[in-house]
Amino acid sequence: DEGMASGRDGSNSTGNQTNQFVQPAWRVALWSGAYSTVLAVAVFGNLIVIWIILAHKRMRTVTNYFLLNLAFADVSMAAFNTLINFIYAAHGEWYFGEVYCRFHNFFPVTAVFASIYSMTAIALDRYMAIIHPLNPRLSARATMGVIALIWTLAVVLAFPLCYFSTTRTLPRRTLCYVAWPRMADDPFMYHIIVTVLVYLLPLVVMGITYTIVGVTLWGGQIPGDSSDSYHGQLLAKRKVVKMMIIVVVTFALCWLPYHIYFIVTGLNKRLSKWKSIQQVYLTVLWLAMSSTMYNPIIYCCLNSRFRAGFKMVFRWCPFVRVSSYDELELQNTRLRPGHQSSMCTLSRVDTSILSKDKSIRGNRAKLDSEQGDKEAD
Repeated sequence: DEGMASGRDGSNSTGNQTNQFVQPAWRVALWSGAYSTVLAVAVFGNLIVIWIILAHKRMRTVTNYFLLNLAFADVSMAAFNTLINFIYAAHGEWYFGEVYCRFHNFFPVTAVFASIYSMTAIALDRYMAIIHPLNPRLSARATMGVIALIWTLAVVLAFPLCYFSTTRTLPRRTLCYVAWPRMADDPFMYHIIVTVLVYLLPLVVMGITYTIVGVTLWGGQIPGDSSDSYHGQLLAKRKVVKMMIIVVVTFALCWLPYHIYFIVTGLNKRLSKWKSIQQVYLTVLWLAMSSTMYNPIIYCCLNSRFRAGFKMVFRWCPFVRVSSYDELELQNTRLRPGHQSSMCTLSRVDTSILSKDKSIRGNRAKLDSEQGDKEAD
């Protein structure tokens, strides 16, 4: 919903012919560095995540397909909107034409919708896998269908921003904004709708879902699971849920100040005339945009297979060492669920590791018991 930032700025500034948003060069340089960092980390980090999932069969699971969709939404928003948003917010001048103005206002809402509903889909998938493990899981085709539905709904929600976006050339600058039919009420009402649909509702759903899952994983036994690998699978499930909770909380914290900013300035329009409002907006916008760069870092820190993928990408760095253990992490050693039990899969993996290096067999067995159920679930 960064597009509404442009709408607010444009609608409130249409009558001003002088540009009140010009900043000192040193401040522009600092903000440029901050926004460029987000852009670089988000683009390269999420592209690596996409490569890790697409290039390795072992990573093509229901959860990871949704993570792939999340990474695609984040990298797209970072690439197409982060820098443009900063330039327009910092200068108060639109340099990019009417066509891109429409896209600029339309796409962020679409991407944020796709991001948070991909997280919601993962939460629901984890819920079904842990609370109802005997129920059929989503197939690859069904997963693609859910992703297509998410993007369709995202486009429908964001379409008004594209339809009503326009540029206006004043004597001293050009504006890009959303020209709502009722400028006094429509921008605020639309943002309230977006805040509910793209923030509050999915967070409530995920909060309830992960609470139930958390109580089950940390406070009781997994329904229907009494095999010898129970404790390893329990640890694996806990790790996945813990990682996704961190992803969701990070997203919520990054976007909370942004939504608060628009609600407060919508209720009290005099704040838009405040001398420091531009710096406040650049701060909350940076925090919101930075949500696109944290997920690859979280995956790398909390998931051994993603970490192995990142090591392979950065193996040219002198301080990065890729062991045979890391290479095995992404090999297609896991058998299809239903063809053989988890324990058979483990013994098969352990045997292959033992033939390479006996010293790491124990570690591998422990990790596979912890994480082998991660994608199989």
